[in-house]
Amino acid sequence: MVTHVRAEAQGDERGALLSFLAEQRGGIRRSVLGLTEEQANSRPSASELSLAGLLKHAAEVEQTWIARARQEAPAVKRDESNWHECFRLVGDETVASQLAYWEEVAAGTEAFIRSVPSLDDTFPLPNDPWFPPDERVSMRWLCLHLIRETARHAGHADVIRESLDGASAWDLVAREQSVQA
Repeated sequence: MVTHVRAEAQGDERGALLSFLAEQRGGIRRSVLGLTEEQANSRPSASELSLAGLLKHAAEVEQTWIARARQEAPAVKRDESNWHECFRLVGDETVASQLAYWEEVAAGTEAFIRSVPSLDDTFPLPNDPWFPPDERVSMRWLCLHLIRETARHAGHADVIRESLDGASAWDLVAREQSVQA
């Protein structure tokens, strides 16, 4: 469990970036700790977001960005008619299956970032209207973007979880530590 990133333990920039990303993933993963599928899929706040949906979205976004950097097709391709499915579990998807999927994605992210020759290496941004045309970004940018995206949703998860049962992020850290002991 990562709740504090110790600079001296990382050894290098890649390690530090990957550790900060792991810290933010942990916030989302802990948000579903001890919940039923029904609770994880509920929407207890004014938002349309659920914890299960955030979990799925964060995993898919990370996988999609790594695929872009590898210049490969993402594992999940959504068009305008089904974009909302990345924010809710469908079919036989479960919280457990999404946690396992994200674990695989995270391992792939780490392996990829550690394998690139330089964090200064670049790849093209997608040809979407919200990105500048013909722009390239570095692997460093990619890591920082994933940290930002995951942290944003970890904050959403904190609010949703507290709305569900009053458990704060720190309560969940303590609960996770007691389970691991």
